[in-house]
Amino acid sequence: MKISEIMTSSVEIISADATIEQAAEKMRSLDVGMLPVYEGDRMIGTITDRDITIRVTAEGLDPTTTSVSEAMTEGVVHCREDESIER
Repeated sequence: MKISEIMTSSVEIISADATIEQAAEKMRSLDVGMLPVYEGDRMIGTITDRDITIRVTAEGLDPTTTSVSEAMTEGVVHCREDESIER
C-alpha cells in the first residue's frame, strides 16, 4: 500500500519567511493547529499553535515581525506519497 492511498491531499502550507501573524491567521481560517513549513519546494519543518504560544507569545516576541522559521519545529520526519507504508 502506498502513502497516497491513506494520506490527506491538498494540504495547505506556509513559507518559512511568512510572519507568525500570517501563520496564525491562516490556521484560524483553515481551523487547523499545524502547518507544514516550506522553503521553495522543500518541507523544512512545521509550525503549530503550541509553537506560537511557547516560542513567540511567552517569549514576548512580536508576531508581526517574527518569521515562521524563527518559531517552527525542525527535523520533522515525513514521507513522499509514492512511498510504501510498509517501510
